[in-house]
Amino acid sequence: MFKRVFALLQKDVLLEFRQKHTFYGIVLYIASTVFVIYLSMDKPDGTVWNSLFWIIQLFICVNAVAKSFLQESKGRLLYFYSIASPAEFIISKIIYNVLLMVLMSSISLVLFFFFLSNPVNNTLQFTGIVILGGISISLVFTLMSAIAAKAQQNAALIAIMGFPIILPQLLMLMKLSKVAFAEVFRPGAVMQLSALIIGLDVLVIAMAVVLFPYLWKD
Repeated sequence: MFKRVFALLQKDVLLEFRQKHTFYGIVLYIASTVFVIYLSMDKPDGTVWNSLFWIIQLFICVNAVAKSFLQESKGRLLYFYSIASPAEFIISKIIYNVLLMVLMSSISLVLFFFFLSNPVNNTLQFTGIVILGGISISLVFTLMSAIAAKAQQNAALIAIMGFPIILPQLLMLMKLSKVAFAEVFRPGAVMQLSALIIGLDVLVIAMAVVLFPYLWKD
């Protein structure tokens, strides 16, 4: 199982390297968005900075993760159906999208620090929250991408289905990240919110593994 998951993951990585324009297009999208914010606001206060950061992460994820299933042709999916199980396929997609989104979130964070200064009091803690948030958002949109791919390749469904589901998680991430801006550290609140977000992540993974085989057979 692990060999097949790794092989499928390796396939996605190789495709990403062959289609570099997609990766660089997302990086350009991040850089241009942050630069426009810099031109319009220069140095926003901590609350605005935090809100803008997470809103941009949401749209980055839609652009980066949504294509994971939509780029797969029917013939290729049929071939994967003959060599791997649905659980192996969805797990490989989840791992790839998590790695991609963590990378994009890290690039976005560096650009935010460079152009919009660093209002965060605890940078290390905020970086950890960003990684956790990137994982959470990518998990939800991976599942939404799998569902949309079976609906006549309609990318609009990803946004329609994904935004209502991701909104509670996004609000929790914003609330959790505010702790890194505060001068007084509250470990209890951080642990509770982090545990809740991780619990939701585990639930999304379980749903993907359980529900994807029914999509796979369609």
